[in-house]
Order: sequence, then structure tokens, then C-alpha cells
Amino acid sequence: MNFSTRRVTRSQQQGEPAAARKSEITLRQSGSEAERHGAVSDRDAKQAVDQDESPPRTPTGNAHSSESDIDMSSPNVSHDESLAKELSLRESSLAHRPKRRRFHESYNFNMKCPTPGCNSLGHLTGKHERHFSISGCPLYHNLSADECKVKASTRDKHVEERTLTHSQDENRHSTRHQAPVERQLRYKEKVTELRRKRNSTPLKEHKEKYVEHRQAHGSTREPLLENITSDYDLELFRKAQARASDDLEKLRLQGQVTEGSNMIKTIVFGRYEVDTWYHSPYPEEYARLGRLYMCEFCLKYMKSQTILRRHMAKCVWKHPPGDEIYRKGVISVFEVDGKKNKIYCQNLCLLAKLFLDHKTLYYDVEPFLFYVMTEADSTGCHLVGYFSKIFELLSVPQEKNSFLNYNVSCILTMPQYMRQGYGKMLIDFSYLLSKVEEKVGSPERPLSDLGLISYRSYWKEVLLRYLHDFEGKEISIKEISQETAVNPVDIVSTLQSLQMLKYWKGKHLVLKRQDLIDEWRSKEMKRGSSKTIDPTALKWSPPKGT
Repeated sequence: MNFSTRRVTRSQQQGEPAAARKSEITLRQSGSEAERHGAVSDRDAKQAVDQDESPPRTPTGNAHSSESDIDMSSPNVSHDESLAKELSLRESSLAHRPKRRRFHESYNFNMKCPTPGCNSLGHLTGKHERHFSISGCPLYHNLSADECKVKASTRDKHVEERTLTHSQDENRHSTRHQAPVERQLRYKEKVTELRRKRNSTPLKEHKEKYVEHRQAHGSTREPLLENITSDYDLELFRKAQARASDDLEKLRLQGQVTEGSNMIKTIVFGRYEVDTWYHSPYPEEYARLGRLYMCEFCLKYMKSQTILRRHMAKCVWKHPPGDEIYRKGVISVFEVDGKKNKIYCQNLCLLAKLFLDHKTLYYDVEPFLFYVMTEADSTGCHLVGYFSKIFELLSVPQEKNSFLNYNVSCILTMPQYMRQGYGKMLIDFSYLLSKVEEKVGSPERPLSDLGLISYRSYWKEVLLRYLHDFEGKEISIKEISQETAVNPVDIVSTLQSLQMLKYWKGKHLVLKRQDLIDEWRSKEMKRGSSKTIDPTALKWSPPKGT
């Protein structure tokens, strides 16, 4: 067999490894063809390999020819051989290197488990490498990651055995309403025996152990559950815990449960599922869920649809607490005192923070009054929106109280009722209360983007309506403010935005732009009067201290 020699240079090994490998394969194939021409059978070739009669292989796995693929007369032979050995050792080390552990792409390694002293490794189910919540923390449940894996394998074996047993029962469905089979009776006796063995009176040392554990860890760890009930019932409880934790982990991987951002994505509120806009400081165990379920009447928040359904079956609330001070048609407004109904007002503030960026007050609700607008039907009064205003300013002197005389501290229209005129109704109602109090009001700043748009639109309508009805020649900003209860600063800014305020010969003049008035009048005629506040339907007197 005659093969031409081929020199392998360093540049060919480094710059063209694929081409070199391809040429080596070509040489091997041409060698096999030469062997077939020499009448050497495949069986003889295999025997030759077994008897080590074939030439040695190169580091790449290819056999040399009889004269070798490398030119032995080359001065760089020794260097090339050492380089080839180095490459082969590097490939072998990479091949035997253990694979890098890969986690799910949704894991956030900046997050940590809230349990003190936990490194976020392991999972209660024994099926995941990391956890970020108390429900999946082995340390919180007084276990280690290895113990969770052992328990998981034991549970899997029990499931397989039970599945196999059910598959052997051919008439399982037909005997559902008949007498239990022998296997079921044996299992029932076994459970009864296990429960009978439970020590109903825990020993003194066990009680001391429970007390020490509670004093050492407090509420950061699960209480010790051994010897409280039978081992069988305790194992059932552990299985339920693992199953619930596994369900939460699946929801998190699907994006319905968020870790780290504490961002609630959606809320189920009555017959609506509403997407949230901003973060709200709900308790951590609720904030980690991707979805909250709320009672639309008492505003209690829950973790699941089942809990909400049970709550609605026994909830007696059908409207907000407090006094109904306005009713016209299906629209009602309730005055809720933050001091008397603290929990409801706190829940209302937490709900509002999901849709307001600048809101900072959540729990200190006692100095505020909340005016909640609802829409009634056969099932109850459904929350449309609300606004709050501060009540307890008696300790502030009157001259200092003047700039704090806001008629709205926070205002919100629920997203499902937006763009239907309810926002302007809330604003109009707040100014109606200011008129009854004989005060001039203004909303507390800063306003949200949507709030600023709503207020500017309202101020524009108020001014155009006033100018439409005004028949005199001289007009005063102070008179407009006293009649509309709008702050003079807001009036001036609105007139400037409408280009109706001019300075001429040392005097400020208000231009009556008839084109804007006619445009407003045509829109008013089309819209009708269904979404307006009727002052005669208000049954309210200012609270004492205002």
C-alpha cells in the first residue's frame, strides 16, 4: 500500500482543524479501498485490529499509513507530537468534566429565601434545586434538602404501588357502591392500628422541646409536629404540603407567580379580572402570588378561588361600611370614617396602590374620610371608585391650614369603570362637598398622569359652563372661585392653557372664546346628563371639626 506522506504543520492544526481532520478521513478511506484491492477481507481486518497488527492511531483517532501520515524527517516532528498530545489531553479532560448544573431560566439568583439562615438551596418537594418562598423552604419545615429528596422518592414509590394496585382491580368502577374489597378492609385496619398507636399525652421532654424550639426560632420556623398526631396523619399532612408547594412552583415557572419583584400581576375582583399597574405593599405571603382574589364588598384579599368562594358564601356585606350620603338611580356614595372602619380603609388603600404610582399612605388611615362611589344591582353595591380627604386638622392653626385645605387627598376610578364618566363624577362630588362647606378646594399634589388629565378636563368644563352662563362685562377670578369652589391658581392655569387670559394695558383680561364654548356645548348635548351629580340628591352636613 503506497500512501504519500503529508506534513502536519502548526498552522494547519490551529487554523484549519476541520480540513486536516477531513484529509485524514480521506486517507483512511483510500487505505480501505487499497486493502480491498489487495484481497483483504473485513473479517481479516477485524482480526488484525484485535491482534494489534494495525498501525497505531493518532490522537484524533485515525490510523496512520505504513509510512506514517507525519513526515518523520521534519525537524518539527517532536513539537507537533507534543502539541497533539496536549490537545488530546485537553479534549479528554473536557470529556470527563462533570456537566454544569443548569437551572430554569426564570430563576432569579439575586433573590433569597425569606427564612433566616437559609441559602435558598433545595426544595420541599425534592424535585427542584432552588426555592425562594417559605412554602418551598426545607429549613422552615425543619428538614434538610437531602431529607426532602428521600421523602420525594418514598412518595413516588407509594404512588407507583397504588397505581399498580388500582390497575389490578378490573371491576374497580363497578364496585364503587358495593361492599369494600378485602384489600380495602386490610388498609382500613392498618390505618386504624396506626392511629391507635399514637401517644395522646405528649411526654414532658417533648413539651420542653416544643417550647425551646418556639423560643429559639419564633414564627420563622414551622412548629414541631411530631407526637402531636399519628404518624399516618402527619405523613398525609406532609404530602399535602409538598403537593401545594409543587403546584406553586409550577405556577411560578409558568409566569403566574413572581419571585423577587413582589408584583401582583392580576386581581380577581367580582366578575372582573383586572391587570395591575404598580406594586402595592401587601403582606409578603400574598405579594409573592401572581394573582389575588378579592371580595368586592369587604375588600378582603385571599390566595385562591376556593377561599374566595367560601368567603362569599358567608360574607354579609353588600355595600361599603359607613353612611350613604348620596343616591340617584343606581349611583350611591358612602362616607366611611378611617377611624371607625380601619381595616376596610386599609384594604381600600392597598387596592388603590395597585393603580396609583404616587400614593404613599396605606395603613395610617385614621385621619381621613373616604367617599366611596358604587353602582348597585341585584347582587349589591359594586365599587366604582373613591376619593379621600383629610379630616383631623384641628391642631393646625387656621393661617397654616389654608394651604392644606385640599378637598381630595387621593382619588381613584377602578380600571373596569374608566372612560365612562365616573372620574369626573367623583371630582364633581368632591367640589360639591366643598361648596356645602363654603370652602375653596384643590386636589393634593402630585397628581397621577390620568388624574391630571381628568382634573384639567373638569376645570375646562367648569370654566366654559360659567362663561356660557355669564352675561356681564366684567369678570373676576375670585368670583369664579367662590361660585365653583375651584382654587384661583387652578382657574388661572386652565385659562392660560385655553389661551383665554391676556395681559393688555396693565390689566389681565379674560377672553370669551365662543368657538370653545360652542364645541363644549355640542359635546354636552351628545353626552346627556346620565353621568352627572345632582346636588339635590346629597344628604350630608359637614363633619364637626372641619
